[in-house]
Amino acid sequence: MTSRKPLGRYRRIVIKIGSALLVDRKAGLKKAWLDAMCTDISSLKAKGIDVLVVSSGAIALGRSVLDLPSGALKLEESQAAAAVGQIALARAWSESLSHGDIVAGQILLTLGDTEERRRYLNARATINQLLKIGAVPIINENDTVATSEIRYGDNDRLAARVATMTGADLLVLLSDIDGLYTAPPHLDPKATFLETISEITPEIEAMAGGAASELSRGGMRTKIDAGKIATTSGCAMIIASGKTDSPLSAIENGARSSWFAPSGTPVTARKTWIAGQLQPAGELRVDDGAVTALGAGKSLLPAGVRGVSGLFSRGDTVAIVGPEGREIARGLVSYDAEDARRIAGRKSAEIEAILGYPGRAAMVHRDDMVMTAQIRQKSERQKKDAAHA
Repeated sequence: MTSRKPLGRYRRIVIKIGSALLVDRKAGLKKAWLDAMCTDISSLKAKGIDVLVVSSGAIALGRSVLDLPSGALKLEESQAAAAVGQIALARAWSESLSHGDIVAGQILLTLGDTEERRRYLNARATINQLLKIGAVPIINENDTVATSEIRYGDNDRLAARVATMTGADLLVLLSDIDGLYTAPPHLDPKATFLETISEITPEIEAMAGGAASELSRGGMRTKIDAGKIATTSGCAMIIASGKTDSPLSAIENGARSSWFAPSGTPVTARKTWIAGQLQPAGELRVDDGAVTALGAGKSLLPAGVRGVSGLFSRGDTVAIVGPEGREIARGLVSYDAEDARRIAGRKSAEIEAILGYPGRAAMVHRDDMVMTAQIRQKSERQKKDAAHA
């Protein structure tokens, strides 16, 4: 089992923050807490770590600003509160992060943005570009348009989807509880704290309770659900209390928290998902040169494509077939079928002139591709032969 390591040794961290941590029902935004959290984030970024924040609080902040009554809100009231709260929340994050010379970028997602492949790729590309330029994406569900039928329902699961989408290696869920117990501690004083969870078993799932606050949609059950999404994709997860100032520093200094071990690596898990769970929407037939390049770990460029079949859209799964008609790889295509046909066999430098827009250099990027066993074994044999030559 992979062992727990300090936060500073991770490459990309997604931090989920619950509403009750950010917003006081009567006083509104907890500015001092937010400033301390942003100082923690600044310290992580100073170590070269990419940081993403999934921030609850828009509805809670909006209902505070609008002085809506306590208790459950009607759908239209929640959407109105979110519309007001999202503006205030984004401004608060931007101001607090600016104290560390960090730029914030707001991303509002709906369920379809991570479930539909084309929108998934667009969202991922935007987030990755923000990280590339050193910004901190502040992500939330778009509660102004989401309904119960088309929503995540909580930011724990949204954070897990963001973690898998961006290839994060750690997800930190901060809430009003410091970790996983054998039973809800507010109901059972004899509940035992669990520091390390090597695998999410049915017994672990049975330990989950419900939400503990009117400001929260999720409880421990949604955190366990998030853990299943994250860990199966190779991302470790921590559940910790955010009630104290500087909760990330507190974790580093030994504060109680529960750590969930990842089951693999983000790349391996994602590629396994591409290979085994999606049906190809079309085929790209490639030449021998492309076969060799793919075996060496390269992306598939348009120049190596000799034929395109099927009706697919950008982000769909396609099979990559060699000259003999055997599938050698499977991946997420960067172009619609019509555009793929137009640029097949052409150099990447010609794409803009042909299509009228720059597009992407690769027809299928290596990060979005999984090789079949046959081509992988052939490549390994070639490497061994070259090493002994």
